[in-house]
Amino acid sequence: MTSFLRGLAACLLAFAGTLSTAHAADTAPLATDRAKDSYMVGMDVGHSLTQVGPDLDLAAFEKALDNAFHGGAPLVSEEQRKPLAQALMQRIAVRTGHAPAGTSEPSVSKEQAGYLVGADVGRSLAPIHDEIDVPVMMQALRTVLSNGTPLLSEEEANALRASFSQRVQSRVQAAAAAQAGKNQAEGAAFLAKNKAVKGVYTTPTGLQYMVLRQGAGVRPKPSDRVRVNYEGKLLDGTVFDSSYQRGEPAEFGLNQVIPGWAEGVTLMPVGSKYRFWIPSNLGYGAQGTPGGPIGPNATLTFDVELMGILQ
Repeated sequence: MTSFLRGLAACLLAFAGTLSTAHAADTAPLATDRAKDSYMVGMDVGHSLTQVGPDLDLAAFEKALDNAFHGGAPLVSEEQRKPLAQALMQRIAVRTGHAPAGTSEPSVSKEQAGYLVGADVGRSLAPIHDEIDVPVMMQALRTVLSNGTPLLSEEEANALRASFSQRVQSRVQAAAAAQAGKNQAEGAAFLAKNKAVKGVYTTPTGLQYMVLRQGAGVRPKPSDRVRVNYEGKLLDGTVFDSSYQRGEPAEFGLNQVIPGWAEGVTLMPVGSKYRFWIPSNLGYGAQGTPGGPIGPNATLTFDVELMGILQ
């Protein structure tokens, strides 16, 4: 979180303009630490949106932001996202003199643009949304976009950003440690019970597997590249990866995948389908996958069909 949201523009397609309206509430004092932090966040978001500002309806932006914070369905469909984003980028390019000569600004709905950008900002801020007072954040954002004078100086904002980032990082680390302990205990309990299930085999490393369909082909070597269909789940049944859902097999070098996966596939003759239960030390370990969906110390389930060995 160094420089906090300064880099937000990149994930918002480099959006960043000015608005001509200000609100009387934008001069309200910042009475609490939470208000100051929220204002600092709003300043950072505002700076990242200066070029797209003239195209946004801020009421729609705030609605989409709140919707994203609460996990609501996007207010702009996937079909609308790409052409709308392209139109916004073209408008910015024309206004800033970076478009080819003769290029005109395409028309856009300010409401739809507000929904699009608000949703992107909301997703970016979702991990810290409990720390944010949205009206205060919007107060700062409006001030920045209207070229007003913020209630915080840059020096004050920098100091707040540093302390806020440190506090959030500490909270995230504590939550990750608690989740790692919980996942470790749940995984160990599951594997201890599962090993007694008829048809489940346990290797010396702790990998567990069941033969769903036995093939008659050769077994791959650890250095081989294979073609597979597979589906990976968390212990609660959540699917986090699936070649079946993508509609086509995947190809992997067995020296490029997690240890439990590599070990398991080398047990399979071509044409087989196995189910694997992979303990965390043979999976993604204490780190999990940053940002999800695999948490720290998570035990994983994979159904794997070995379709072929590639030359």
